[in-house]
Amino acid sequence: MSILLALGCAVAYGLSDFVGGVLSRRTSMWAVAVAAQMMAAVVTTGLALVFTGDVEPADWFWALVAGVGGGAGTVCLYRGLGSGRMGVVAPLSAVGTALVPLAVGVAAGERPGALTWTGVVLALPAVWMVARTPEAGPVTGSAVDDMANGLSAGLGFGVLFAALGQVPDQAGLGPLALTQWTAVGVTIAVALALGAAWVPRDRAALTAASAGVLSSAATLMFLLSTQSGLLTVAGVLAALYPAVTVVLAAIVLREAIHRHQAVGLALTAVAVALVAAG
Repeated sequence: MSILLALGCAVAYGLSDFVGGVLSRRTSMWAVAVAAQMMAAVVTTGLALVFTGDVEPADWFWALVAGVGGGAGTVCLYRGLGSGRMGVVAPLSAVGTALVPLAVGVAAGERPGALTWTGVVLALPAVWMVARTPEAGPVTGSAVDDMANGLSAGLGFGVLFAALGQVPDQAGLGPLALTQWTAVGVTIAVALALGAAWVPRDRAALTAASAGVLSSAATLMFLLSTQSGLLTVAGVLAALYPAVTVVLAAIVLREAIHRHQAVGLALTAVAVALVAAG
């Protein structure tokens, strides 16, 4: 069940990123991010009122850390994609998202089996190849900024996953609601500091609320996955979300799948099969 939940998380995040990416072409990406995050926070809060639990102070702490990581990751990713090259930013963020919970899980004593480890090892280059586009060029000053944004985004999302992995099932969904609202606050604060237009006003920005529903479902599935299985496995499988976005872009927008992306998709399938078998 943990593996299915982690894969469900990847699918939901991939769908959310696809919807958000399409809408960001029509309006301010900051407005899209805030609308999506606020809807995710509202949905999660509603669920938290139903699925209550026994929350310890440490659970609130980890939820807060997760929210800061998620908000910071979103900010860095959007800055990178908005001012840099997706071919550098996206793969670095995706791999970073997988590596942080992997490292935390191993440090905490998790020891997946041999087949699972093989799948994890294959998943890392798969994520890179799927997320990478031909836009990357030689390393320049601008490329250094792109790499910094990509690595920072990956660190932020990795912290989100790793911190959520510390929240036990008896805590209910209250901590997850705090995570979502914290991410909203971080994103708005940075947008204000940069003087960016972040208030969702037009139809495209408001439509981004649908991406928020998907995002809340993804985060919930990740939380449940770590509560029933290994953080090392859940983090890597959830980080496969770029594969879903790439496939959707090819089907819906008729975007070409490049050769290295096709190889990455094949590696993704193999990695998932090995993790499931392990």
